[in-house]
Amino acid sequence: MPRVGVLMSAPEDDWEGRARISAFRQGLQKLGWTDGQNIQLEVRWSGGNHALDQKFAAELVALSPDVILATASPTVAALQAATRTVPIVFAHAVDPVGAGFVDSLARPGGNATGFVLFEYGIGAKWLELLKEITPSVARVAVLRDPVIAAGTGQFGAIQSVAPSMGVELSPVNVRDASEIERAVSTFAGSYGSSNSGLIVTAAPLALFHRDLIVRLAARHKLCAVYALRPFVTAGGGLTSYGPDIADQYRRAAGYVDRVLKGEKPADLPVQAPTKFEMVVNIKTAKALGITVPSSVLARADEVIE
Repeated sequence: MPRVGVLMSAPEDDWEGRARISAFRQGLQKLGWTDGQNIQLEVRWSGGNHALDQKFAAELVALSPDVILATASPTVAALQAATRTVPIVFAHAVDPVGAGFVDSLARPGGNATGFVLFEYGIGAKWLELLKEITPSVARVAVLRDPVIAAGTGQFGAIQSVAPSMGVELSPVNVRDASEIERAVSTFAGSYGSSNSGLIVTAAPLALFHRDLIVRLAARHKLCAVYALRPFVTAGGGLTSYGPDIADQYRRAAGYVDRVLKGEKPADLPVQAPTKFEMVVNIKTAKALGITVPSSVLARADEVIE
């Protein structure tokens, strides 16, 4: 029976992580693979802990799997540090070329391939969306994970367009709960809420701390734009714009299927997301005293009343 390792960056009790792996299982089932019947999944949950990423990567490689599903850039990095021969399919990585996971998008060349979460340029759209909802915003705190390359890249993309929009940025590192709370509270205390906003970039640790981040935005009445929909659909955040993550996992199942049937990651091109979605939470907007423009609501894929 083929064995497939899975290294999830979410904690095991996280409902979003469960939804993602469920989408992956559904994708496999459509291709004729059922866990426990003709395929065996070995799943590990690191909860965004870099030390656990390394520990579980070593464990999975030691099991000699036929292929490993990696969920985000930190897990890909940990797995490639553990093996350069076991095939790896990543469901969503930011800038896999810049991170050194693949030689190029068209010809990965090594033992890894998969799907890009988005290009850094999406950072400009987050800031544009924030300005469209609150035109007076002049200072924005940007939450990013400085440990991963994507954290620096996403902040850089936002930084490149901020001057033209008349916005001053304040980077906030996402490492642990106390640091996030202290930094956001300091930002809000220094600038107030009337002309201030928040952008939360894509990072496993940000998703892990999403309840805290959303609470802080509400407490300090900060208009916030998030990279991923779980901040809005479950956490009560204001708005999000980003790829359909569940679709990424279903597509990743297709690449796992192709590897199991003999194709090599080196020959499978890295693919970009095909579905993006905007979610707006009207209830949160009312609590913040914000009227979301009709132009934003017209573009939204989902509006939560």
